[in-house]
Amino acid sequence: MSAQWASETFRTLHAPLTQVLGDKTAKALSTLGLNTVDDLLHHAPRRYLSGTETTDLAGLHVGTDAAIVARVVSVERRRSARASRLEAILTDGTSRLAATWFSPREHLLDWWQKQLSLGVKGIFVGRVGMFNNALQMTHPDFVMLDESAEVVGRATEEKAAMARQVQRNGLVGIYPASAKVPTWRVGECAEIVLDSLGAFEDPLSAEVRQQAGVMGLYEALCEVHRPTDLARIEAATKRLKFDEAFALQLVLAYRRRDAQVNTAPVIEPRSGGILDAFDAALPFALTDGQLEVSQTIQEAIASPHPMQRLLQGEVGSGKTVVALRAMLAAVDAGYQAALLAPTEVLAAQHYATIRAFLGSAADGNTLDAPAYATDVVLLSGSSSAVARRNALNHIASGQAGIVIGTHALLQASVEFANLALVVVDEQHRFGVEQRSVLTAKGREHPHALVMTATPIPRSVAMTVFGDLEVSTLAQVPSGRADVSTTVVNSRTHPAWVKRVWERVSEEVAAGRQAFVVAPRIGASDSDTLPGDDPLAQPSATVESLIIELADALPGLKIGSLHGRMSAAEKTDTMELFARGALDVLVATTVIEVGVDVPNASVMVVMDADRFGVSQLHQLRGRIGRGANEGVCLLVTNTDPASPAAARLAAVASTRDGFALAELDLAQRREGDVLGSSQSGRHSALRLLSVISDADLIEQARGVALACVEADPQRHNAFNADIVASLENNDASEWLERT
Repeated sequence: MSAQWASETFRTLHAPLTQVLGDKTAKALSTLGLNTVDDLLHHAPRRYLSGTETTDLAGLHVGTDAAIVARVVSVERRRSARASRLEAILTDGTSRLAATWFSPREHLLDWWQKQLSLGVKGIFVGRVGMFNNALQMTHPDFVMLDESAEVVGRATEEKAAMARQVQRNGLVGIYPASAKVPTWRVGECAEIVLDSLGAFEDPLSAEVRQQAGVMGLYEALCEVHRPTDLARIEAATKRLKFDEAFALQLVLAYRRRDAQVNTAPVIEPRSGGILDAFDAALPFALTDGQLEVSQTIQEAIASPHPMQRLLQGEVGSGKTVVALRAMLAAVDAGYQAALLAPTEVLAAQHYATIRAFLGSAADGNTLDAPAYATDVVLLSGSSSAVARRNALNHIASGQAGIVIGTHALLQASVEFANLALVVVDEQHRFGVEQRSVLTAKGREHPHALVMTATPIPRSVAMTVFGDLEVSTLAQVPSGRADVSTTVVNSRTHPAWVKRVWERVSEEVAAGRQAFVVAPRIGASDSDTLPGDDPLAQPSATVESLIIELADALPGLKIGSLHGRMSAAEKTDTMELFARGALDVLVATTVIEVGVDVPNASVMVVMDADRFGVSQLHQLRGRIGRGANEGVCLLVTNTDPASPAAARLAAVASTRDGFALAELDLAQRREGDVLGSSQSGRHSALRLLSVISDADLIEQARGVALACVEADPQRHNAFNADIVASLENNDASEWLERT
């Protein structure tokens, strides 16, 4: 086993299935990611069918495995040169579904036809496909029922399992399954394991169960796998969901507590230093939100315990200024601060922005620099040998009070003199382990401020970022221009695309600049994306747009930026665009975050339906950063009635990033939110949904905090096992990325 369990209950639950079901059955179940007793018992049915229930066939989707209850309308034999087939038409009373069986052996078709005629309806299990523009199942497994939902005809072992579940209580659990291990076999195995298990001591105390309003675990497992009543199933499912939420929140609560055991540098404010000089020189007033969040951060970093805070801010809300004020406070206190950025483009942008903000105060140890000045250095993978050597020396000596860099900062050769604050930009692109590498470079445990420009719904903040305190900047600083967003559908209005380029030309003629974003770099890149409209044209590329715009925008200076360019090429291109030497920058989403060119007033997103809601919102945030009003044009060829078109309309209707974040969350799969693999592996959350179970997660958070307060050292065997259970399975992969 991967862990030494402290309690008898967890030793029992984490026993390998080979001990209960034998090697052959256990091997088959392992293909579904089910290896232990706990895996199987928490592998709950997706839904339940009554033996007398008829399935709504209109709700079926191509490519999904389904178990349906339907009446047989007709059965017909068809013959061809290749193979004979049997076709049955099934109905729910309104919609119809074809079921087809092929075989060159006539006697087998005879047997199937006879079986289908024995009952008035049946349970059919198989993959839903499409043939001649109609839904169908090919070779579904089936068992026929009479009017009383009793099985009729001869049954194989698998069909006997199907029959037993129907006859037992009238409710049939439909499990996530596969062709090798059908739903009926999963259900049989779960019942065998339950029989072998017997009652066991509940991991949650009676007090916690009462506080959470949940039933006992053994009772819940019996209700899930031996269903008798839909209301009881709902209550049982709540218990299993609560266990997942509680385990996650317990891990995060212990992490927060463990972090507070560490000592951190005390960063106290100092008058007359670089922070005061910065504030005095700011050409704009800080918003109330910036002042409030800055005060919260200043109080936290003045503590001898490490701050762990997530700063989420609306696009253009001024997160960088807030982070810089905290970094300057560290410099005033005699310490160093590091800013970790995910890309060289973003790191270079931060370096240029911070040096521009500080002016001569960023030229420490030079004759003309003020006494409070410090060195600001940039370290990235593309730094020249000389620049790298100088940067490393300034970092190690403490001469550089502010250090900005990419993953290069994580290398063992980077040594800090006195690191007190780590700022991580675009937190979702880094993992806990990478952040830990940087924080380990301090003499004491540095304070950590992680930032994201992607608004995070409450449920995700509690789940994915649950070990961090959260501060939010929603107010946009004054002086930001308005941005209008228009969807340009080339399918319904082909002539509008020409108007898009005319609009770009007009803005450039007025002295402004434009971004044009494409989903691909070149024609060799994959052109197939999930949910693609089969009638849509091939997506635009950076390479093709460069050629197209040379004709559409004659006389304009056009450049390109994408991931295949070297770091030096990307830096040079961004510098050209930032200083106005390029009129139009054609790019991939490499410019999605952090790029700050106030003179850019137009954002054209080609094939906008291929981008997510949050991505589009981030791209739109690259314009309207100066005095000029912004124009965002979302070009698409998608069906106006499609979900993708509705998504684009929603983006165009509001600039509220938090409202769009909720929309984005509602449209994404759970695994995408958590970053977990869903194919044959543990997911951190098997039943719990961060989308719909936010209240349950919040309740579990409160219970977990109380448990940690009562048992800070994990003396409670069940608390220790609950934490170990989550941290020792594959779910830890996504947990460590948060």
